[in-house]
Amino acid sequence: MYRSAVFLTFASLVLGQQVGTYTTERHPSMPIQVCTARGQCKRESTEVVLDANWRWTHITNGYTNCYTGSEWNATACPDGATCAKNCAIDGADYSGTYGITTPSSGALRLQFVKKNDNGQNVGSRVYLMASSDKYKMFNLLNKEFTFDVDVSKLPCGLNGAVYFSEMLEDGGLKSFSGNKAGAKYGTGYCDSQCPQDIKFINGEANVDGWGGADGNSGTGKYGICCAEMDIWEANSDATAYTPHVCTVNEQTRCEGADCGAGSDRYNSLCDKDGCDFNSYRLGNREFYGPGKTVDTTKPFTIVTQFVTDDGTDSGNLKSIHRYYVQNGRVIPNSVTEVAGVDQTNFISDGFCEQQKSAFGDNNYYGQLGGMKAMGQSLKKMVLVLSIWDDHAVNMNWLDSVFPNDADPEQPGVARGRCDPADGVPATIEAAHPDAYVIYSNIKFGAINSTFTGN
Repeated sequence: MYRSAVFLTFASLVLGQQVGTYTTERHPSMPIQVCTARGQCKRESTEVVLDANWRWTHITNGYTNCYTGSEWNATACPDGATCAKNCAIDGADYSGTYGITTPSSGALRLQFVKKNDNGQNVGSRVYLMASSDKYKMFNLLNKEFTFDVDVSKLPCGLNGAVYFSEMLEDGGLKSFSGNKAGAKYGTGYCDSQCPQDIKFINGEANVDGWGGADGNSGTGKYGICCAEMDIWEANSDATAYTPHVCTVNEQTRCEGADCGAGSDRYNSLCDKDGCDFNSYRLGNREFYGPGKTVDTTKPFTIVTQFVTDDGTDSGNLKSIHRYYVQNGRVIPNSVTEVAGVDQTNFISDGFCEQQKSAFGDNNYYGQLGGMKAMGQSLKKMVLVLSIWDDHAVNMNWLDSVFPNDADPEQPGVARGRCDPADGVPATIEAAHPDAYVIYSNIKFGAINSTFTGN
């Protein structure tokens, strides 16, 4: 929900747009299954690629960094276009530098902090690839998306996130002449937070107005917006799934109020808040967590269904449903227990309107088109898998009291049982460097085709 203001540290490894040759890029394999009916699934040989924002960037004819700490190399990067010509990104050592491994076929393990020769890497973000140079594109309408997760080693303050963003299939390679790297090197990220910490946008460096935030990253004049469907934002104590809509229907560079920073949050091109379904926030505090109905000390399966009004792949999005499967048992999503919200366990326009009213929140989601608008974006989505900590608000919006100065007894304020201080990045990076999340067994297909259970 607040991803745009998050600064993930990665020593001096950063983004560029030319292609370097010092490290060969080898995408880890992560096959998925596509299902037409229950028990009728076909394996696809997909792989993952590391986001370009994590990669080492250097001048094209040497080892000199184009970006160090939180500052651009003024000689190589006097302006955005020149910087894109002068700087190259290299291939990634996925396991050695970033702690990204594939413990088994179809499984992906993301380590929180990885010590390496350059210092340490914190967090990571990868995208699912259909081939070596194109992202896998999903049309989620009238379909379901299913995967297994192990969050048992993911404490308060961290976020193991699985979501879809309306990115370009080739990462912007054809659309922007300054981008020579494309999807093969993880370029072209965008989301509903219109992040301004992306170092290259539309093939140009985001150097104009760049300011260092914490010694490892910063923000520039421009942001990059697109619709986003958060399938899974979670740790072992809290979880939410959240659609976010935009007024634009593909990645769009923003500046000023369009990016929605600060007081312009509800003037943005995108709905940053989204319409979240967090069981704890919605009144059921015994549904999700260690030893609870969905027991996070053990792996489980998450099923998300995108139901259309006419039951076809071209219909309007009507509702988004959630199920869990654990120990062979299908567990329906929790039912809301909030005054002013009808008892329900799925997301719809009616739910969003009632929830926003009950919590005193701005229904920007509805203003920007709600479920119908979300459905239009769901026709062309890229899958994102990540682990991160929150330098903006310490992940309190997910698992603690938010806003921090609000009364936790007021509706919607308590999001989880975590202490607000648990997510302070310096604290959690020191206390839990070995935290990790494992995603596995991804399936996609017709509704009720990707899972079994009682």
